[in-house]
Amino acid sequence: MNKNKPLTKLSTLGEFGLIRHLTKNIKLKNASSLKGVGDDAAVLDYRDKRVLVSTDMLIEGVHFDLAYVPLKHLGYKAVSTNASDIYAMNGTPRQITLSIAMSNRFSLEAVDELYEGIYLACDHYGIDLVGGDTTSSRTGLCLSVTVIGEADEADIVYRDTARENDLICVSGNLGAAYMGLQLLEREKAVFNTDPNVQPDLSGYEYILERQLKPEARGDIVRILRDKKIKPTAMMDISDGLSSEVLHICHDSGLGCRIYEDKIPIDYQTFRMAEELNMNATVCALSGGEDYELLFTVPLADYDKLLTIEEISIIGHTCPPGEGHSLVTRDGNTFELKAQGWVNFNETND
Repeated sequence: MNKNKPLTKLSTLGEFGLIRHLTKNIKLKNASSLKGVGDDAAVLDYRDKRVLVSTDMLIEGVHFDLAYVPLKHLGYKAVSTNASDIYAMNGTPRQITLSIAMSNRFSLEAVDELYEGIYLACDHYGIDLVGGDTTSSRTGLCLSVTVIGEADEADIVYRDTARENDLICVSGNLGAAYMGLQLLEREKAVFNTDPNVQPDLSGYEYILERQLKPEARGDIVRILRDKKIKPTAMMDISDGLSSEVLHICHDSGLGCRIYEDKIPIDYQTFRMAEELNMNATVCALSGGEDYELLFTVPLADYDKLLTIEEISIIGHTCPPGEGHSLVTRDGNTFELKAQGWVNFNETND
C-alpha cells in the first residue's frame, strides 16, 4: 500500500461499487466453474465427481491481530487454510466463496491489499473465487470462506477409517507456526511498552512465515498419489498434533503410540522454544496452525514412505485397549492428551 497516496473511503464506492472493483479482474480457471461472480448464485458442474465443501471463519482479535498480521498475508492465509481442508480429504479444491465484514476504519486500498493476498493464493492453488458477500461491521474484520472441492468417490479419505497397526505419518515439521506466534506476541508487548523499539525478528524468518503465510499441502497429496499410496485416514493439523491424532483414533476406535524422537521439529522452532523457556515437543503437540497433513497408511507402504523426504513416520495405531501413548526420548510413556486450541473456553472469552 502506498502510504503517500490519499486513501479512498469505501463509502465513495458503496457496496456494489466495491464488489465490482474487487471482482473486475476475475478469470475462471476450472471447467467446473460455469458461472462465477455476477449472479444470484455460482453455477458449478461436477458431473460424476463427489463434491467436498468446508467453511472456516477468521475473526479479528480471535484468529488474527492486525497489529502484526499484514492484510496481504491474512488474505492468503484465509484461502490456504480452507484449501487444506479439501486436501485433507484427498481431494482437490476448485472454488471458494468469500464473505467479508469490515468497519469504516478500512480504506479501499487496505481492502485491495487483503484481496491481493486472496487472489495470489487462488492463483497458487488453482482456485476460482465464484461469489460471496460484503457487509459492514461495528467491531473488527471478519472473513468467512467456503471452499468447494472435488474427488472421485474411491479416492476420498475420512478420519474414521484408520486400521490397527497402521503407520502414523505427518508431512513437514510441527510447532513452527505456534513459535512464530509467540515471537510476534513478544515483540508486540515490547513495542507497546516502548514504541521506539524496533522489532527484532532476524533469524526467525521461517517460523514467522509458517504463522503468517501457511501453505496447504496439496503437494503431499500429489506425491502420495504418484507413489500409489492411499492413506487409510487423514486430516490436517490445525489444532495441534495431539488433538488431531486423538480425533483419528477416537473416530476409528483405535489406540496409538507416538514417539517423541520421531516428531519433526525445525531448528528455528527448537531455538525459539529455548529462548522462551518452552518445550519444543509440547509446542509441536499442542501449538496448532501448522496445516501439515496427518495420516495413517498400511504397514505394507513403509518402504515407499521412506523415499518421500517431506514425510515422517511418528508412530502407529494399535488396539483400543492399549490406550493413546507418547513415548519420550528417554523411553518413558505418558498418556497423549489434547491440549490444543479449544473454542469457547474461558481463556478465549
